[in-house]
Amino acid sequence: MNSTDIEIAVSKYFGIRQNIIVPNVSWGFHGIHELDLAVLTSSGYLSEVEIKISKSDLKADKHKRHGHKSKWIKKFWFAVPEKLKNDALYEIPERAGLLVVSDNGKVTEVRKPVTDAPFRKLELKDQLAIARLGCMRIWGMKDRRKWMDSCMDRMRDENKALKEELNR
Repeated sequence: MNSTDIEIAVSKYFGIRQNIIVPNVSWGFHGIHELDLAVLTSSGYLSEVEIKISKSDLKADKHKRHGHKSKWIKKFWFAVPEKLKNDALYEIPERAGLLVVSDNGKVTEVRKPVTDAPFRKLELKDQLAIARLGCMRIWGMKDRRKWMDSCMDRMRDENKALKEELNR
């Protein structure tokens, strides 16, 4: 299981139709630390999900200066594959919630987060800033998809040419 698998499972868990969920927020929002997943609720509160896929990554997180604290973050979770559940319970801060993702993509909330205080409800301009960052991701992904499709077309053409050459 990789981080993208966890991102997708956790996004579904939080509800992509109910919340604005943006991966990899690292700039464009008040100089906040990098958020693996930013979850903006319809009530205007922002939560963070930190994704970890290895025990060493879990341990290294303790050394981050920001400690995943911000006046913009109401709730904070770690999301890990099932195999890291016990390590995560030991390594993550007590205030952090824990989401465990099974190999089939089922998410279980093993521990609820403690609401961080003080936190702020995002004003409309800040909610739009988060939504804008999410929309910007779409165009980069579409551009990469277009490039990948073009590579696949070239590979199919080359494969066809090789087969024709072998059949001569």
